[in-house]
Amino acid sequence: MKPRLLPAFISCLFLLTLFASADQTKPDQPTRISKQTRMDLIRGFNSELVYIRSPFPMGKKGLILKDGKLSPSGQELQQMMAMWGPAAKPGDQARISAIIIKDDRIHFEINGGPVKKQKWYQRIQVGGGGGMTQIAPNDPNANPRGSYVDLVFNHYVPELTPQELKDLLHPVFDFNAKSAVEAYLDTLPPKVQNAIKGHEVLVGMNREMVVTSKGRAPKKIREKDGDTEYEDWIYGEPPHDVDFVRFVADEVVRVEIMKVSGEKVVRTEKEVNLEQPTVAQNPAQPEVRPANAPTLRRPGEEPDSRSPASAPDGRRAPRPAAPPDLGGAGPTGPSPN
Repeated sequence: MKPRLLPAFISCLFLLTLFASADQTKPDQPTRISKQTRMDLIRGFNSELVYIRSPFPMGKKGLILKDGKLSPSGQELQQMMAMWGPAAKPGDQARISAIIIKDDRIHFEINGGPVKKQKWYQRIQVGGGGGMTQIAPNDPNANPRGSYVDLVFNHYVPELTPQELKDLLHPVFDFNAKSAVEAYLDTLPPKVQNAIKGHEVLVGMNREMVVTSKGRAPKKIREKDGDTEYEDWIYGEPPHDVDFVRFVADEVVRVEIMKVSGEKVVRTEKEVNLEQPTVAQNPAQPEVRPANAPTLRRPGEEPDSRSPASAPDGRRAPRPAAPPDLGGAGPTGPSPN
């Protein structure tokens, strides 16, 4: 070999060695899912009964599960639940009604799936003497009150065993629970789980947790303290211990226990923090009426002061006071409310 070609030969040899070592250290990529595995998974999981571990909203949008993380979640998920309603809540039993394996995800529908779009031919109507008639009437079961979850992978769906797929779906589905209570308890913090197993109530629980812990209350009393409405659930009767559980909205704010010995135990300090979304508007804040709100008055017509219509500031106008009683002998009757 000529001396002037020796440096180029050494450089090429070095590069070949480097590429060979890189190929040897590169981790093995998982193989794509096979056609047989697709058929086995669809056959094994379709119509399977599961317990729900995460809230599912109704409507057209469901959940996305990737790398063990759910989206939407937190406040966004709570807003969807408040707007469209729940298709399933933690602890509920649901049925997997459809499985679709796509390029990079597996689509699972529960309880019939989400609201689906109409086909083009379902929007065609034919007019006649009896009015308009659809060529293909809508199926009342075409838009069930279910939802879905997409299990998303990187690049493509790999080869999976049934148990591996169950482990990946664990944040949303429980395949191993024997009852709804077991599935529901598994979604709660350990402190709440221990309290429910001991049939105790903690300040900060919601109504569903209290019912799971102590059952439905035999007696309920609804009262009002100033502007705050509350409800007391009463468990037990003398000569046994009596528990008074006070709710404000959906949260326990006070637990009072009257023991047989005469001892009285009262707890008001919050013992567990749960994410409680505010769905209803605060009644203390008046609803703001838009400036261009529609009205039935003609142009230039003044509002009737005797009518309980909305005031210009958006609040309800006060009802006019009843005329004073002048002692006349006219007929009496209930005031028109």
